[in-house]
Amino acid sequence: MLKSKVVDHQLTTHIGNACVEILNNWTSMSGFRAVREAKTSIYEGESTTEIASLIYHNDRKVLYIADLCNGLELLALYIGFIVCMPSSFWRKVRYIIIGVIILDVVNIARCIGLIYLQEYYEYYFDIAHKYIFNVTVYSVTFLLWVIYTRKIHLNNETIQVG
Repeated sequence: MLKSKVVDHQLTTHIGNACVEILNNWTSMSGFRAVREAKTSIYEGESTTEIASLIYHNDRKVLYIADLCNGLELLALYIGFIVCMPSSFWRKVRYIIIGVIILDVVNIARCIGLIYLQEYYEYYFDIAHKYIFNVTVYSVTFLLWVIYTRKIHLNNETIQVG
């Protein structure tokens, strides 16, 4: 099975570039740059190469954004939920566009938070990466679903078997 990385590549690059843009231009921090690099690792005797966005701060690696961390699977899950729920076409389109933008902003904020922790509070990086920020992103997704479903009225019909 061939895996296309076209969307992953674009989204991972976007996340890395957005983080660098915000950190360099909208905060008191500067000296960040995002670079697409290949990383080769060996796991259980198998060598795998993955291209990811690496964020450097003054030539020191501070964050590695892999394709698995770009939020694509979460976006697909969010969109799939909206598509499967009964509603008008344009309402679905509106909620998909707004939700994707919100989830993208949340994911960029997550990466910026990880960079901040890596720079100033490295001790907390792992717990924030594995738990706190994941719970935050999934909670926002769930909240978006709740908001979307508030105006949906399902027809409850009694089914008699007999």
